[in-house]
Amino acid sequence: MASNDQPVPVFSKPVTLRDVATEAGVSVATASKALNDQGRMTTETRERIRQTAQRLGFRPNSLAQSLLRRRSFTVGLLTNDTYGRFSLPLMAGISDALVDAGVSVFLCNVEEDPRLGQLHVEAMLDKRVDGIIATGKRIDRHLPVDLSNLRIPVIYAFTQPDPDAVAFVSDDAGGARLAVEHFCRLGRRRIAHVTGPSTFAVVHERAEAYRAVLAENGLPAMEPLLGSWTESFGHQAVAHLFDGAGEKPEAIFCGNDQIARGVIDGLRERGLSVPGDVGVIGFDNWQIVAEATRPPLTSVDMNLAALGREAGLTLLSLVGGKPAVPGIRKLPCRLVVRQSCGRLQDG
Repeated sequence: MASNDQPVPVFSKPVTLRDVATEAGVSVATASKALNDQGRMTTETRERIRQTAQRLGFRPNSLAQSLLRRRSFTVGLLTNDTYGRFSLPLMAGISDALVDAGVSVFLCNVEEDPRLGQLHVEAMLDKRVDGIIATGKRIDRHLPVDLSNLRIPVIYAFTQPDPDAVAFVSDDAGGARLAVEHFCRLGRRRIAHVTGPSTFAVVHERAEAYRAVLAENGLPAMEPLLGSWTESFGHQAVAHLFDGAGEKPEAIFCGNDQIARGVIDGLRERGLSVPGDVGVIGFDNWQIVAEATRPPLTSVDMNLAALGREAGLTLLSLVGGKPAVPGIRKLPCRLVVRQSCGRLQDG
C-alpha cells in the first residue's frame, strides 16, 4: 500500500502480436498477414484471428505499420488564423474526411512569422507527414512559408496558393448573389452594401456581384460603403446612410456578421425596426454572432466544413498516387435564413 493508504495501480502489459497468434493457434507471421489483410488463408482463419485480436484488445504498433506501408497516417495543417475563425471549421471538415482512413491531423499556427512557419514545416517533414494542408484568414494572402517542392502533396484551402497548386476557396461572388437575390425576392427595392476594407479581394468580388444582381433586376445600386470588419463601422455606416439627404435603403447587405450587428444596433437607435423597416443580411454565418443578434441574423455561410472535407479527400487521393489537377476550385456558399431579412409578403 502507498503511504496515503491508496492502492498502487497495476498496469497490464500491452497485448502483443505473439499473444494473438498463440491464442488463435497460428504462427506470428500468419497473424500479421491476417491483421494486415495480406497473405493466402481461409476466410474462417482470417476472421478468427481478427476476432481474437479484438477480444484481447490488441492494438497494432503504429510505427511498425507506418514503416510497412511507407506512410505515417498523419497530415499537417498550417494556418495563420490565430483565432480559429476560419481554420477550426475547416479542420472539422478535414478531420471528417480523414478519420475513416485512419489519418490524424496536426494543427500548427504559423502566425505571420516566416521563421516559425519554416520550423513547423521542418518538424512535419521530420515526422514524415503524408501531406500538408495550408489555410489562412483570407484567400488573397499567401502563408509566410514556402511550401513548394516539398516532395509531398500540398493542398491550399481558404488561402492564396502557389502557382500550379491545388486549391479550394468559397465562391464569394456567388454568396453575395444569394444575399442580394433574396432581398429582391422579398420585394426590397433600395438595397445598400456595407463591407470591409478595399485591400481585400473578396470586397471587390462581392461588390461586383451586388451591382450585377441589382442591374439584372432593374434596380439602382448605391455606392458600396467600404470600411473595417467591425461592429463600430457598421454603426457608422448607418449614420451615413440615414442621417443625410436622399432616399433611405430598405435593405442592407453586410460584408460580415460583425458589421451587420453594428448596423442593426444603429438602426435600433434611430427607432427603425429590423426587419420591418430595414432588412439586414450578413456574411460568414458566424453562429456565435448570428444567433445571438436580435433579431437573429440571416447570413451567407461559406460552407467551410464542406470545403475542408473536399480538401481532405483530395489530399487522400494525392497521397494514394492519383495525379494532381492544378487550379483553384470554388465551392458554393449557402444562405442561412433567420429573422433579420424579413419575409415574402402575400399578394
